[in-house]
Amino acid sequence: MTAADDADDRKYRAPALEKGLDVLELLSAHGQPLTPSQMSATLGRSVSELFRMIQVLEFRGYIEQSSDGYQLTNRLFTLGLSRAPIKSLVDVALPAMRELAAATTQSCHLVVPSGDQIVVIARVEGPGDLGYSVRVGYRRSLLEATSGLMLYGRANAREQAILAEILAARHGARKVKAFAVAAATAAAAGHVERPSDFVKGVTDLVAPIQGADGIIATLITPYIERMPPTCSIERAVTLLGEAAAAISGEMGVASVA
Repeated sequence: MTAADDADDRKYRAPALEKGLDVLELLSAHGQPLTPSQMSATLGRSVSELFRMIQVLEFRGYIEQSSDGYQLTNRLFTLGLSRAPIKSLVDVALPAMRELAAATTQSCHLVVPSGDQIVVIARVEGPGDLGYSVRVGYRRSLLEATSGLMLYGRANAREQAILAEILAARHGARKVKAFAVAAATAAAAGHVERPSDFVKGVTDLVAPIQGADGIIATLITPYIERMPPTCSIERAVTLLGEAAAAISGEMGVASVA
């Protein structure tokens, strides 16, 4: 079958819908606000073609306007959370996360992979007036996130190869190679402990959550040393690992290496 035959088989094309999906996928991949002119140039469509679609997407709450252009809202993310596998993971994880936050007096986050990015799908604030957390829906490149080390390091060879190709195109092969080495070390250790590279005074603690087919998420505690101390960082690492293992057990894994 030729490419022309493939095109002919698309009997139910919806050009307007395709334009809307193009806009959503572009904004998701770019990660930064874009103006209609920038979208037009990237997608190879005229501004007039995209104008009505942008208006509809904004009206329906899928995108919003900022000072620099249009960006995605969390509406698609919220729809994704209603999927059974993700909803089940969040439902299972939240009780363990609440216990962890109470025991460590630190906040904690549940993080899953999304293409070549990580995304926070649940969080629990630490008790008291002082703490650090990020919003649900927060995204960051896998390569730039501490959770990314564990998610990449525990991924299977095929997934790593796909991710490496995507990440190399955006960040360069040398940077991806160094990242892969650090990820392998993290996977072997079973946890990650390193200073946050974008918030001073915070140490990221990460443990893997395993599913029946491999890693499905990470549990992260952005550790802040309190004065006077309430929970040592060594104790927090232990409690984090126990919480991640308990969640993994609920997701069908007897134990986590």
